[in-house]
Amino acid sequence: MPTPPYSSWMRYFSPTAGHRRLGLVCLGVGVQEGELPVVGPRALDHHVAVVVTRGRGWFAHAGRPPQPVTAPALLWLVPGVEHHYGPGSGGWDECFVDFAGPGVEAYTDLGYVTPDRPLVPLSGTAGVRHVVDGIVRAARRGGPLLEVEAAAAVHALLVALRYASAGVSRHGDAVMEALTRDALLPIPVAEHAARLGISLPELRGAVRRTTGEGVKEYLLGIRLSRAKELLARTDLPVAGIARRVGYEDPAYFSRLFSRRVGMAPVRFRAQSVRPPLP
Repeated sequence: MPTPPYSSWMRYFSPTAGHRRLGLVCLGVGVQEGELPVVGPRALDHHVAVVVTRGRGWFAHAGRPPQPVTAPALLWLVPGVEHHYGPGSGGWDECFVDFAGPGVEAYTDLGYVTPDRPLVPLSGTAGVRHVVDGIVRAARRGGPLLEVEAAAAVHALLVALRYASAGVSRHGDAVMEALTRDALLPIPVAEHAARLGISLPELRGAVRRTTGEGVKEYLLGIRLSRAKELLARTDLPVAGIARRVGYEDPAYFSRLFSRRVGMAPVRFRAQSVRPPLP
C-alpha cells in the first residue's frame, strides 16, 4: 500500500455530563501535515478551531464561494453550518481542537469565537501550538484527569487564539495600554478618547474588538479590582478609596461596587482582610 502524502495524528474524548458542567469540554485534538485530503462539505454539531500553521489553501463556509487561506490562519467550524476546505498545491500543516459546552456562548459574546468571521488571519501560532501540544501530551499520557485537563486547555486555547488574532485593535496595544494606565482618572469616556487622539466611536470599537466589552464596563472592571486591593490591604475609608479609583461620590461608588461584586465595600473588607504575619 502506498504511503499517503501526509501525516495525521488525532484523539477523541468522551466527556461525561459532569465534565460538561465545567462550561467547556474538549471533544478531540489533532495535528496533521502535508497534502491533506479535502474536508466536506459537511456540518457538525459542535465547534472546531482549525489552525493552519503552514501553507495555503481554501475555505468555503455556509454555501459561500471559497476564500483563499494563507497561514497562519484560523478556521472556525460552527455547529449546523456547512463547511468545505482543503490545502492547495504542496499541502499545509494544521492543528485542530473540537470542543463544546455552554461556555461557548459567553466566549462568543466576548468576541473570542467569531461565527460571523469564520476565517481569521493570525499574527502567529506559537502560543496556540503550546496549548495544543499540551492537550496532545495529556492525550498520549491518558489517566483519570485527562478530561478535566483537556477541558481546562480549551479555555487556554481560546485565550491564545484571541491574542494571536491579527488586527484585534485597529489602533494597536498602545490604545489599550494608555486606557488601562488612565483608568482611575475621574474623567468621562469622551475625555479618554480626546487624550488618546481618537474619536469616541473609534475608542469604543477598539475596546470592543480587544475585550468584547464596552469602554465603561472595561474601566469599571479595572476600578473595582483596584478598589478591592485597597479595601483588603489598607485602612483607608470607603470615601477615600472611591476617590482613588475615580469616583468623587462615595455613595455612587458603593452602589456600583455592591451591584457588580454582590456585596457592599465594607462587607468585602471584612471578608478579605488578612491578619499581619507574626
